[in-house]
Amino acid sequence: MPDLTEILTGFGSVALIIAIGWLAGRGGVLGKNGGYALNMVVYWVAMPCMLLHTLSTADAGSALGEAFVVAAGSALTIAVIYFLVAKPLVGQRGPERVVGAMSASYNNVANLGIPIATAVLHDATAIVPALVFQIAIYAPICLTILDVLTSRHGRLDIRRTLMTPLRNPIFVGAALGLVAGALPDGLPTVLSSPIGLLGQAAVPMALLAFGIGLHGTTVLRKGTAPRRAILVSSLLKNLGQPLVAWFIASVLLGMEGHALLAAMVIAALPTAQNVYTFSSRFGRGTVQARDSAVVTTLACVPVVLVIAVLLG
Repeated sequence: MPDLTEILTGFGSVALIIAIGWLAGRGGVLGKNGGYALNMVVYWVAMPCMLLHTLSTADAGSALGEAFVVAAGSALTIAVIYFLVAKPLVGQRGPERVVGAMSASYNNVANLGIPIATAVLHDATAIVPALVFQIAIYAPICLTILDVLTSRHGRLDIRRTLMTPLRNPIFVGAALGLVAGALPDGLPTVLSSPIGLLGQAAVPMALLAFGIGLHGTTVLRKGTAPRRAILVSSLLKNLGQPLVAWFIASVLLGMEGHALLAAMVIAALPTAQNVYTFSSRFGRGTVQARDSAVVTTLACVPVVLVIAVLLG
């Protein structure tokens, strides 16, 4: 049976960093716009470095197997479901609809994924397929769509659409990481060392920025938070995505045992704080991204425990 103490410790570590961010916001140590500035550092510097370093050292071959199919299939299925129901159920459209779809399907593999994978699966590398999918494919696609939808041009410009990924630091970092990983000797030490150091700052800074964003705000505040949208995205994230992952992994691919457990645990991870970072970049859907991350993180604990007990 999985070590529940280790699982709760992983959640506790993330909660503590977020709490420190909240205290920093309350004390005003970073100024009035400190949270936004920190988010921009994560978006433009730390996260691209993390992606570059991670993908340059990852085993791309093992990351593109059945686990990758489950991660991609479950995320895209849930995103499409949310996109289809968002307008009739919550009256959402445009960039907010895209952020809502990400809130329902973008996993917290970088922050909670590593401690949970270690505690439940005893294998931190289990997150690599989902991580590769999200940072190399899913995030660039979503960010490109958001960039196009929030463009002042107000229309689809094919040339601009094709060029948008090249102006996206997430896409550029992921692309350079895949290229570096294909090199015989990878990145030279003189580059990999500072890039790795900057990349290590991405997770704690994203959590700190998330905590700062919580100060002065009330989760699910009436009149401010899109409660129905948050409810829909949270239900799809906590319950829908693990069920879709089970169907793809067990029914379609015939996975079982540890592989099936890993696929469902990864799919059950909560909404990533990265969605809040991305939404802050474009100034759309930030409340849903923030509140969905909080709600799904709290609900994730019992969901992961049930999956671990049933399949572990």
